[in-house]
Amino acid sequence: MKAAILLTGRLLNATAVLAPPLGRAVAYKLFFRPTGRAQVHPREQDVHAAATVGELDFDGVPVATYAWGDGRRPVLLVHGWSSRASRYAGMVTDLLHRGFSPVAFDAPGHGSSGGTSTNLLQYERIMRMLQQRHGGFAAVVAHSFGVPCAFHALRNGLRADRLVAVSGPAEFDHLVTEFTRQLGLRRSLSEHLRARSVRDIGVPDLWTRFSSTYEPTAVTVPLLIVHDEDDDVVEVGHGRRLHAAYPGSRLLVTSGLGHRRILGDPRIVAPVGAFLDAGTPVAR
Repeated sequence: MKAAILLTGRLLNATAVLAPPLGRAVAYKLFFRPTGRAQVHPREQDVHAAATVGELDFDGVPVATYAWGDGRRPVLLVHGWSSRASRYAGMVTDLLHRGFSPVAFDAPGHGSSGGTSTNLLQYERIMRMLQQRHGGFAAVVAHSFGVPCAFHALRNGLRADRLVAVSGPAEFDHLVTEFTRQLGLRRSLSEHLRARSVRDIGVPDLWTRFSSTYEPTAVTVPLLIVHDEDDDVVEVGHGRRLHAAYPGSRLLVTSGLGHRRILGDPRIVAPVGAFLDAGTPVAR
């Protein structure tokens, strides 16, 4: 996979020199497109199959939704980029034992949903649609790209009693930085991604406004931040900066779990469940 990523980057760089408009267009398209469709792991299959599966009509794109439990104390689980809802299987099992009702979705271009690409504003709208269906949430648990999406949604009216941010970037600009780093892209392509994203999404200060640390006083719910020292996608400094931006938040730093395996590991599943247990029931 790494070799394929590097080859893609070399081709984009070469195209950016020989045919700049084409190189920029392809890089921009890839930036918003997940890397393949994550499949359900065998270890997730039983929990995935036990969900009540639904669907949202998102501007003509079918979005797969999942719900477990009896509907009381709903907890919204928000997956990251190139991931899917089933990655929360271990946490779903623990939350059910604690009397919560997990709710999740596959974003457009991910998992079993339609479409080919997505962005933060689409995540936010889907989260709001699920709130209309399930009521306010006892908590939101978000991973990676889902973290700034959750912060943005909470700043704009999503109702939840608690928030757990796992392996999330503190600054939204990290998405471009990491994308260009992995592919080894030229600086001109990186600058184009930033400028065109602002133009197309229509939010002039989006790289600031969509950051998890933006206007921290607007998100006042109890916050647990979880990050691994060996995260090679979103380094642990992001978790520390989030912790510093939100006085009163709790920070759990693990080791040896990386960016993806952390979600289902007992070392975070139990503390996350205990943190949610400490909350009061949500007002439906």
